[in-house]
Amino acid sequence: MELSLLGWALALLAAVMVGLSKGGIPMAASISVPVLTIVMDPVAAAGLLLPVYIVADMFGLWAYRKHFDKRVLAIMIPATTIGIGIGWATAEVVSERWVTLMVGVIGALFALNALFRHRHGARQEAKVAPGVFWGTIAGFTSFVSHSGAPPFQAYTIPLNLPKQVFAGTATVLFTYVNLAKLGPFIALGEVNWDSLGTALILAIPASASVFLGVWLVKRMPTEIFFKVVIWALLLISLKLIQQAITG
Repeated sequence: MELSLLGWALALLAAVMVGLSKGGIPMAASISVPVLTIVMDPVAAAGLLLPVYIVADMFGLWAYRKHFDKRVLAIMIPATTIGIGIGWATAEVVSERWVTLMVGVIGALFALNALFRHRHGARQEAKVAPGVFWGTIAGFTSFVSHSGAPPFQAYTIPLNLPKQVFAGTATVLFTYVNLAKLGPFIALGEVNWDSLGTALILAIPASASVFLGVWLVKRMPTEIFFKVVIWALLLISLKLIQQAITG
């Protein structure tokens, strides 16, 4: 896959965001495909980044191997599988323009919601019905544009999980989701030999960024970083919405 200088700069930024998400800041991944969509169509961007996600997942699993919520995973893993199936079944009929619009709307709504959301209250037990609903959406949006973090967070943030458990649960869940998507992506031609070399290069900064994400979760007030990521996501998402509407 040939990329321009701007394309490589945006691809490296997307790779760093992937790594940070696997290091415990799942919201960062929401920027990866929107950033690349500036220079390529969202389907190609999703296909390019999937191998990057899978490599970075291995480092994230090791970092959070002791920190995750088993009940949340037991509810969301089957639900995300359903969402992936829906995404695969509709992949041939959903146009690039609608994918771009959907990515933009999901990102903008989540960014606006996150800007005004405040965590509070005691830890809550994960309920099945909301978990199945948001998990299915997370599987679908993750299949389409690797943007499964917003619906995942819509379900898990109100649970008030400890910070590392929240991060670890996201890492374990999306490791499964990304591996489950690999077969359908190959079948659809979205992951291919032409893009694999570029993906392996991008996997290097992504893997290194996993440890930066872990460091941020442990030592830095994450609210500061979240605000930067949220505002960036909002601006990019608004640009994508405009791009989809005007064609």
